[in-house]
Amino acid sequence: MNLTDPDLHLLGEGFRWYGPADPVPLAHIRQTGASCVFTSLHEIPYGELWPREAIRARREIIEAAGLRWAAVESVPVHEDIKTGRGDLDRLFQNYAQTLRNLAAEGITTVIYNFMPVLDWVRTEMRMVLPDGSECLRFDPAQFSAFEIHALRRPGAEADYTAEQLERGASWWRSLSQPARDAFVANVIDVFPGVKWGLTLDDIRAMLARYDGIDDDRLRANFARFLDAVTPAAEEVGVRMAVHPDDPPFSVLGLPRIVSTAEDVRAILAMADSPANGLCFCTGSFSARPSNDLPAMCKEFAPRIHAVHLRSTQRLPDGSFYEADHLAGSVDMPAIVRELLDEQDRRRPAGRGDWQLTFRPDHGHTMMDDLAKADGITPGYSALGRMRGLAELRGLMLGLRHAERTISSR
Repeated sequence: MNLTDPDLHLLGEGFRWYGPADPVPLAHIRQTGASCVFTSLHEIPYGELWPREAIRARREIIEAAGLRWAAVESVPVHEDIKTGRGDLDRLFQNYAQTLRNLAAEGITTVIYNFMPVLDWVRTEMRMVLPDGSECLRFDPAQFSAFEIHALRRPGAEADYTAEQLERGASWWRSLSQPARDAFVANVIDVFPGVKWGLTLDDIRAMLARYDGIDDDRLRANFARFLDAVTPAAEEVGVRMAVHPDDPPFSVLGLPRIVSTAEDVRAILAMADSPANGLCFCTGSFSARPSNDLPAMCKEFAPRIHAVHLRSTQRLPDGSFYEADHLAGSVDMPAIVRELLDEQDRRRPAGRGDWQLTFRPDHGHTMMDDLAKADGITPGYSALGRMRGLAELRGLMLGLRHAERTISSR
């Protein structure tokens, strides 16, 4: 079976790239077998307009390397939009015009998220696995230590079990001051592609802006955002893809509204339009035990516009870590089967977006990359993601081969 056979109709293979400063260059990404990248203009502050000239310049860099800019990851949503405060008209206008500018340069898939304050949360960036490779991990006991002993968030104790509180306090006491400082920095400075140098006081001020905002209020602010930008997306053929919460449950006492199948149904109903869709991230959804990922993938398949494939391993104490791409708590063969089936439905229907593009997410740091880990965005070393891409490619080929074998009998 020839991988380049167009009749196989495999998922498009992408790779995350953080821009010219990324220690993993485009030339190396091309060598992984990926044909495109998911990237962003990280240097532009949240809420500001993306000039068409800047978009074009970045696109030309990518194309000169023999790759394609498949999806914007992300056009960030400003915190004022999430809290419903500030100069919303200007922010909505900037976002809508950014969508128009992207479409004018041929980029029509835009990923974004609606997570309050922190984009994603992990407590350990270099958990050592039995084979010596390293991965990301979230431990609620350690996060309780951050909330109670570092951030000192009032009422945080109510969000944890007695055992988690005890374990977190004991762990915190065992850390030296430099280790505590490093841990706090890891938790609060994880915004993709940028380092803001946030302090605990910055986080406290950001949290204060969410006083009185519950799930319903955050959903209303989300609906207002979609009302404002969906017409522009429809006008220029942009398909927006909301990324699920990571992790898919409340942290820091904040509302989370993209964590479950029910949440996704509510969001897709806010704007019943192809412009309003989902980035199906198996890693984010999988950290919540009640999420049935194959069923969710099947239900939402027509509105999936981008895909992140990774797996987490959930543990009985509520923690989870990033597993191998074909291991952990995710039934990856079932997910990929559903995605291939969706492509097979779209293609004969004449949909221009029939091919779904994925990227392997959060690879392990391994082999030579272990010596470079301090300069690499956690989860985004080259070799671990290349391994994941190769495994997922093999899975797709295996599924297609099985189809052909069955149909030929």
